[in-house]
Amino acid sequence: MQRQITVSDLLDALRERLKLRIVTGEAGLHHIIFDTTREKSGHIIAGPLNYIHPTPVQIIGPTEKRYLTSLSSEEQANALERLFAASPAAILITNRQKPLAALEKRARETGTPLLASPLSDSLVLDNLQYYAARFLAAKTTLHGVFLEVLGMGVLLTGHSAVGKSELALELITRGHRLVADDAPEFRRIAPDIVAGSCPPLLREFLEVRGLGILNIRAMFGDSSIVNNMYLQLIIHLKRMKLQEIADMERLQAVGQSRSVLGVEIPQLTVPVAPGRNLAILVETAVRNHMLKLKGYDAAELFIERQRRSIEESTT
Repeated sequence: MQRQITVSDLLDALRERLKLRIVTGEAGLHHIIFDTTREKSGHIIAGPLNYIHPTPVQIIGPTEKRYLTSLSSEEQANALERLFAASPAAILITNRQKPLAALEKRARETGTPLLASPLSDSLVLDNLQYYAARFLAAKTTLHGVFLEVLGMGVLLTGHSAVGKSELALELITRGHRLVADDAPEFRRIAPDIVAGSCPPLLREFLEVRGLGILNIRAMFGDSSIVNNMYLQLIIHLKRMKLQEIADMERLQAVGQSRSVLGVEIPQLTVPVAPGRNLAILVETAVRNHMLKLKGYDAAELFIERQRRSIEESTT
């Protein structure tokens, strides 16, 4: 499990979102921004220019640049000396600003990565802290296939060989999208939100017995893959005999909840038996769950209608 964030990791994750470019200091891309093995590592990885409590990534926005340019040559040199004495992992210039020549020179001499973004300092800070929060979030790996079905994050679970991958493949052919097969990773990114993604090694691949490893992106195109989704519903596939299915509750779905990283996620059990079209059942289960989220419950409406009918027939 990754325990460190380096400047290179930060660039890989946020280069496009923040339109980051390297001004100088490529030799320092291995600098560690955050290390979970260090007891004193804080959760704040970036902040405005601060000599007293320096952050690993020092942000220089318009206010900080105005301060530096207002200093005399000697004072500016002293300020930069203090800045680099704290050994920042990187320095990031925002708001389309051109870095000071003295700052660029010191970064080059010390091998400190000097990055630049055209975005505002507040937006850059928000994204950096969100990235750090995701890295630090409680995480777990669950066995199953994680998909986007009708815009909802759905995890298919069940015993080995119950047909999860085959069902996932059929759902993908019907226009739904794959997030991760076999071992999706989940992180709690808020008190009541769990987000799932695919480990880099498994990304885009789906294993189907008899067919082997399939590259879903190569077969179905970019639109068949999504990088991450919130986990909103778990559908548990359970192999049952026809008599067991006949004995099930008919008015209400077999539903409960499953705790994932302390968040209760709704879970439905869908029987697996010959002749049952599981893809349609999953789509219908998702549509029905979406209606319930909006306050509509077909079973409750039917029971209420039946109750009124009985009352009217007895009066």
